[in-house]
Amino acid sequence: MAEAYIIDACRTPRGIGKQGKGALAHLHPQHLAATVLAALRDRNNLNTADIDDIIWGTSSQRGLQGGDLGRMAALDANYDVKASGLTLDRFCGSGITTVSLAAAQIMSGMEDLVIAGGTEMMSYTAASADPKTPPMVDSGNLRLRAKHPQSQQGVCADAIATLEGIDREAVDRLAFVSQQRAAVAIAEGRFDKSIVPVYNEDGSLALDKEEFPRPGTTMETLAGLRTVFDMFMGIPIDENGTTYGDMVLQKYPQLEGKMTHVHHAGNSSGVVDGAAAILVASEAYANKNGLTPRARIVATANMGDCPTLMLNAPVPAAQKVLEKAGLSKDDIDVFEINEAFSVVAEKFIRDLDLDRSKVNINGGAMALGHPIGATGSILIGTALDELERSGGRYGLVTMCAAGGMAPAIIIERI
Repeated sequence: MAEAYIIDACRTPRGIGKQGKGALAHLHPQHLAATVLAALRDRNNLNTADIDDIIWGTSSQRGLQGGDLGRMAALDANYDVKASGLTLDRFCGSGITTVSLAAAQIMSGMEDLVIAGGTEMMSYTAASADPKTPPMVDSGNLRLRAKHPQSQQGVCADAIATLEGIDREAVDRLAFVSQQRAAVAIAEGRFDKSIVPVYNEDGSLALDKEEFPRPGTTMETLAGLRTVFDMFMGIPIDENGTTYGDMVLQKYPQLEGKMTHVHHAGNSSGVVDGAAAILVASEAYANKNGLTPRARIVATANMGDCPTLMLNAPVPAAQKVLEKAGLSKDDIDVFEINEAFSVVAEKFIRDLDLDRSKVNINGGAMALGHPIGATGSILIGTALDELERSGGRYGLVTMCAAGGMAPAIIIERI
C-alpha cells in the first residue's frame, strides 16, 4: 500500500463566533476556506490543476455554508477549475474524517494530491439556532428518538460527569490548565507556523491572531461561573412536552433527581469561526514535484458508542487506531483530544491512564475555541507543529462527534 504524506497544514486564527463581536463574523464562510486554500497553494507553489480532489468538512450545511463549500471555496481561491471538491458532515469529527479520506484515496493509489480541511462560521450558525427545536441529530424523527434518544450535548456532558463521578473542581482544573497552556503557546509563537492571516475584501487585515483565549482565567473565576446545562434540562423540544432531560433519563433512569451539573461557559468549548486545510500527497507526487513531507499518516479509525451519552467514543476510537497502527499509548508523544466539554478530555485521560503532560500540550478548545467542521484539521496541524517543536515521533488526534461517534488518526513526524 502506498504511503500518504502530510506536506503542509495551515489554518486561520479563530475569531469569536458572535455577530457584531467577532473579527471574522462579517465574512462569508467561503472566504475563510479560500484563505487557507490560497495559503497552501502559495506556500507550496502548487499547480492547482494537479489537485485531484478537495475534501472539506462543514457540519451545518445550510444557507451560506451550504452548496458544497469545498468546491466553491476552491473557485473563490482562484484554483484551476480542474480541482474538484466535495463537502461532508460528521458533525464535530468532520475535520479528521476529511484527512482520513484523503489519506485513503492516496494510499489506495486512486489519487496523488488531495487537500483536506474544513470550515465553520459559528457566528452564522449560532445566530440562527433555536434551542426549542428538535436536536439536530434526530431532527424530530420520533421513531429514532424511541430507539436512541439524543439530547443536547451539554446535558450529555453533565450526565457523563455524574455517571463517572467527575466533579466541578476536576473539570474546572482542566479548563484552567487549557487556558494556561494556550497562553504559553501563543506567547512562544507555537502556532505561528500554521496560522495565516485573514484579510477583508478591501485588503485590510481582519484577524491574524487567536481572538478567543482568556489568559487571565483563574480557578476562582471559573468557580464563580454559573452552570448552563441544568437550564436545558426542562426545555421542551416537541408538542408532547418531551424535554432534553427526558431524553437522557429515558436511557439512564438512574440519573433521575441525581444529575450533577458541572459545565459552564468556562469549561466548555468556545464558539468561534475558523477554517483549516492540510495538503496530502503520494510519495511519487512529492518526489516528482519537490515537495518535502512533514509527516506520514500511519492509521485512521472510526468508532461509535452510546448515542444518548453522545460524547464517549474517543476512548474506544483511540484504542482502535492504536491497535491498527501496532502501537501502544506509550508510543504516542502528543495526544490531541478535542475539549468539546471538559469531561470529555478528563475521562479520556483517566480511562487511558495518560501522562497529562502529553495531552493538549498547547491548550484546547476550552481556551481556543471549536469551529466544528474545521477543528479536526486544526488539531492535526497542531499535533504536527508540536511534534516538530519537541522532536516527538507520533501524534494521536481524536474527538467526540454527535450521534455518539469519534474518528481518530495517528501521524508520524518525518
